[in-house]
Amino acid sequence: MNRLATIEAKGWCPGVLRPMLSGDGLIVRVRPQSATLGLDQLAALADAAGRFGNGHIDLTRRANLQIRGVSEETLPQLHEVIARFGLLDDNPDGEAVRNVMVNPLAGIDPAEVFDVRSIGGELARLLATETSLWALPTKFGFIVDSGGVLGLAEQRGDIRLAAIADGQGAAIAIGLETRIGMEWLGSIVRGAAAAVAVEIGLAFIAVASREQRQRMRDLSDEGLASVRSAIMPRLDALREQPRDADAPLMKRTGLIELGAGRFAVGIAAPFGRVEAGQIRMLVDAMAADGVKEVRLSPWRTLYAEVSDEQSGQSILAAAASVGLVVDSADPLLQIEACPGTPGCQSTSLDTRGDARWLARLLPRFGFTETVHVSGCAKGCAKSGTSDLVLIGAECRYGLVRNGTAQDTPVRHFLFSDLAASPGEIFDTDRGSMHD
Repeated sequence: MNRLATIEAKGWCPGVLRPMLSGDGLIVRVRPQSATLGLDQLAALADAAGRFGNGHIDLTRRANLQIRGVSEETLPQLHEVIARFGLLDDNPDGEAVRNVMVNPLAGIDPAEVFDVRSIGGELARLLATETSLWALPTKFGFIVDSGGVLGLAEQRGDIRLAAIADGQGAAIAIGLETRIGMEWLGSIVRGAAAAVAVEIGLAFIAVASREQRQRMRDLSDEGLASVRSAIMPRLDALREQPRDADAPLMKRTGLIELGAGRFAVGIAAPFGRVEAGQIRMLVDAMAADGVKEVRLSPWRTLYAEVSDEQSGQSILAAAASVGLVVDSADPLLQIEACPGTPGCQSTSLDTRGDARWLARLLPRFGFTETVHVSGCAKGCAKSGTSDLVLIGAECRYGLVRNGTAQDTPVRHFLFSDLAASPGEIFDTDRGSMHD
């Protein structure tokens, strides 16, 4: 049973020009082009987060960055900083639909099919400037995937563009996310890929306005057929399938050896939260080792190319010293948790404090599956399925196994009761427990 209709869901994401009010002030979301920030930009945002917000910075699952605790009085000053570093959109409607996710190692990874950043950049430009596209729902998203060691096959996006080597030269596979999974329609030469994505977006708008739908996967069979018929004549047959979402992935944190003598580092923020001071110390360490830019990612992990293994290890040591995660085996990486109180008005639970307590127990009980701690049924930290979900409601948690925060819990408990007998929650054989 889906319980989302019983609680207030915003239905939109914040931006710089249209921030969102939360329990700790305004949330300002920065959407950098190709999820890339120069070290000077990242340092400036960290300083601004401390001066004009509360110093809390969130790395989002859409590979964006959020500054929290901003006030109406400090927002104009924050805008000045963001504009000075070339990160301010011209229009809030164009900013709201500029939801394009690109591989965090695009242009760096020798294993990628080809660098897709130019396609992602052109698509972002069209979304921001073509007013007809501003009718897209603000959660509607595009994925531009170059493949490689950190591909985006598992990420959800309404329209997917995937680089393929189709035997006649590099091309882009075009796919739609339907309610039964990804449907690949065909391929197009890379130079026309952004334009085709825009055409699909316009076809969706025409259908969604009739059906009152917000995502591609919510369309009726007839609506989906209409989108297909609008675009299929533009596409070539698909000669090669893009990488499957179930394909094995390289570790996402720590030192990443890319091959061809190239290295990168992945540095994760627990639950996506990083403090302004942590960012400044990380920027200083990266600058000392010659790093020029940082990439954001949907895994709430920062990536940077480094010159060699020694440089990478030096940066990782600096990151670990300020509390960031650099070990791919760290149990914190198994857990997603929303901000909780006092950052969110939808819950009275300290979700991240509770999640940290759970993380310390995971190794003891040999629990290697995924965990989601949500302060309410909106499930803002993660929309997809987790092996174990704790859902807050009226100072208690509900328990769901193999589901989402919108599912009906099989039982409820106070966190203090869980703390008294933690083995109960990690007993995966007790999936039929009831109140």
